[in-house]
Amino acid sequence: MTQTHLLVVDDDPHIRSVLRIALGQAGHNVDEAGDGAEGLAKAQSGRYDLIVLDIGLPEMDGLALCRALRASDQTPVLFLTAREDEIDRVLGFELGGDDYVTKPFSPRELVARISAILKRARPAPSPSFVHGILRIDPARHLCEVSNVPLNLTAREMDILAHLMDHPDQVSARPALVDAVYGMAQVSDRTLDSHLRNLRAKLAAAGCPDAIETVHGIGIRMGACAGS
Repeated sequence: MTQTHLLVVDDDPHIRSVLRIALGQAGHNVDEAGDGAEGLAKAQSGRYDLIVLDIGLPEMDGLALCRALRASDQTPVLFLTAREDEIDRVLGFELGGDDYVTKPFSPRELVARISAILKRARPAPSPSFVHGILRIDPARHLCEVSNVPLNLTAREMDILAHLMDHPDQVSARPALVDAVYGMAQVSDRTLDSHLRNLRAKLAAAGCPDAIETVHGIGIRMGACAGS
């Protein structure tokens, strides 16, 4: 796993030391800045996964620093403050802060909050699916039958991805329409047309048993054993 790189901006050397130790023990790589101007210069380097930012900083306060940073950067920010003023909290969130911790704080709680922010900020990996001789990677718009690429339209890929994500379930037609077309109003004939074309492409590629119709119930994945 790639080590996360954090920046702690606080004018109190003791707090920076506490955070450096606590965050280091949690597996994070930590840089420090003691005032707003230094913090902004380091933050704008683009090297950081998250910034811990004190509001009451010399040279440039944390709110001004966050405002300047948000003009060109969306690095997650967790604010620290010695005050409990609701205006500070609201303004911090309006400027793009991701969380807010009031001093004095528990290092363990702060580490947990940082972990939660990083988890939210980290995009979930897009799943790929394998079923018999059929494999798809929706994020790359890739479909392969026996390792041979097959060209699908976006709707055909959406249908196949939904069915392969639920290989042991029968998808009722209304549920399949909702999953594939969302709020768009489509007729049964539209779904039938896409299913027909998808089946034809899969059959021509050597996978005629990929999609089964369960009459009166819906659609499900077949064995994909190949012809």
